[in-house]
Amino acid sequence: MADKVAFELVSPERLLVSEPVDMVVVPGAEGDFGVLIGHTPMISGVRMGTIDMYQDGARARRIFVAGGFAEVTPERCTVLAEAAVPVDEIDRARVEEELRAAEKLAAEAVDDAERAAAEASKRLAEAKLAVAGG
Repeated sequence: MADKVAFELVSPERLLVSEPVDMVVVPGAEGDFGVLIGHTPMISGVRMGTIDMYQDGARARRIFVAGGFAEVTPERCTVLAEAAVPVDEIDRARVEEELRAAEKLAAEAVDDAERAAAEASKRLAEAKLAVAGG
């Protein structure tokens, strides 16, 4: 494992990933960043997007994250995600229904707080659909 980064991805529900990888690309708050063994220590916010895990020179897995934080050391990358789901497990029909429900809630919102919550749900559903292929 001397040439691999220990990668962990944790959501509030569960530990999604805990394995050595050649490289991981994280959607950081200020742009995507790649982590290889020996990376400079840092902490970053994570924006909505996909985490790409690489093995043997090719992308091995993609996981959608809804935001969170990442901690990087020379040997490890840990992402604490607000929510996460492997891209290949995104159920388009369910997400399309979530989008319709969020749009309805936004249209029926009676105050700014309700409208903001509905808009956040709408952005999340739109982002999931985008990474799921359309």
